[in-house]
Amino acid sequence: VLCFAGEDEQSTEMAARWEDEKVTEAASDGFVAIKIDTKSEACLQFSQIYPVVCVPSSFFIGDNGIPLEVIAGSVSVEELVTRIHKVKQMHTGKGRPLENGSQASTPCPSSQSDGAPESPESRAGVCDTPEAAMPERIASSAGNDEANSGQASQEATNSADEQASHAQPVNDLTLKVERQVFLCRLLNVLTKKLEERREEKRKEEEQKEIKKEIERRKTGKEMLEYKRRQEEELTKRMLEERNREKAEEKAARERIRQQIAMDRAERAARFAKSKEEAEAAKAAALQAKQAEIDARKEAAQRERSAIARIQFRLPDGSSFTNQFPSEARLEEARQFAAQTVGNTYGNFSLATMFPRREFTKEDYGKKLLELELAPSASVVLLPAGRPATSVVQASGSDLWKFLGTILYPLLAVWRFISNFLFTSPPPSQPSVRSAHQQDHSAPSTSGSIEQSRQAVRKRVVEKRGEDFKKEGKIYRLRTQDDGEDENNTWNGNSTQQM
Repeated sequence: VLCFAGEDEQSTEMAARWEDEKVTEAASDGFVAIKIDTKSEACLQFSQIYPVVCVPSSFFIGDNGIPLEVIAGSVSVEELVTRIHKVKQMHTGKGRPLENGSQASTPCPSSQSDGAPESPESRAGVCDTPEAAMPERIASSAGNDEANSGQASQEATNSADEQASHAQPVNDLTLKVERQVFLCRLLNVLTKKLEERREEKRKEEEQKEIKKEIERRKTGKEMLEYKRRQEEELTKRMLEERNREKAEEKAARERIRQQIAMDRAERAARFAKSKEEAEAAKAAALQAKQAEIDARKEAAQRERSAIARIQFRLPDGSSFTNQFPSEARLEEARQFAAQTVGNTYGNFSLATMFPRREFTKEDYGKKLLELELAPSASVVLLPAGRPATSVVQASGSDLWKFLGTILYPLLAVWRFISNFLFTSPPPSQPSVRSAHQQDHSAPSTSGSIEQSRQAVRKRVVEKRGEDFKKEGKIYRLRTQDDGEDENNTWNGNSTQQM
């Protein structure tokens, strides 16, 4: 019987059940009791063979090593006695009756009276682990063989009549052999476990040695790394010191160069002081002159703004111009136009083309400056009852007149070349009106405009002989700078021949 107990309440109760008188009387014959602490190494070794499921637990193992009954947890005294009798019946039913005194009955490990706590001596003597208790039990079993055999023979003689119906008792020698075999098996198992434990310890030692070696190598690497970092830091400090010295030298040189530059600038400033004064005087004179010019421009602008120059354009395309004060009324300009043209157009009104605007009676009382007719403007005379398209046509004819004036010189050159090539006789020279008469004349038909165009053409052709100079079949333009010196000739080496 192996009892596994811990320090919990159920283990304490189970130990009290084993100390009960009924249990002690029921387990007095044929039982060897061993108490094992669950925290001991013996419990660990036993659990390798027979699993210990719960604590507390009690194992009833036969002499062949097979568990006959396992009690898990704490049970009552009656249940425990019943289990003990059951185990006895199981053991007897297999033909192995328990002989009185065949095995030394061992009381429960905690069989002290009055529930007193166990003493170390009792725990050491009764609850030793199998490794420590096994040799003593083997010796005790060998020493008590003769006494057990005598007692067994006496009991067999006394109970021969009572057990006549049972099988023949087993020979004491067979029981001893089976007991020794069981003990040898248990010893072999324990020896194997001990060897495994020693192997585990050896492996653990090897692992510890390996870890120590790894730690030693790691420490060596760390030392080397530490030395390397120290060397790098030393080199870095030396390099930083050198760079700092170079920076200080560079800064000193820069300060010297700046001082030299400042000295040079000071000398140059002293040298150029007189020159700067002259330039300052010159700049002041230029500023005064510019101020005077600006004042003149402003005065001219004010004078120009004080006068409104108005061009009056007639329906036939002619025009005339007059100047009025910018503060004058538009009515004064209309009266001047009426005096100039007379009753030619009858009642008329004034208008501007850009922007297109026809002045009303309210506008005649306003100033020219308010009507944006200063400093210059162009006003069209619109006769009463004439549509606005007639004004546009007159403006268009005037535009054609302006373009014709620009293109006439080109046409004159073309006609000159045509007359020269085709030998046309030169036209007669008619009389041409002066420009002043054309400005103040007022032709009533478009024929007068065509006549003025023909007069311009004839005037250009008339001046052809004066503008060109003929040398054989070559003509060239005459300028005002042409003189007698142009008749000189030149030889091949750029020398003038007089």
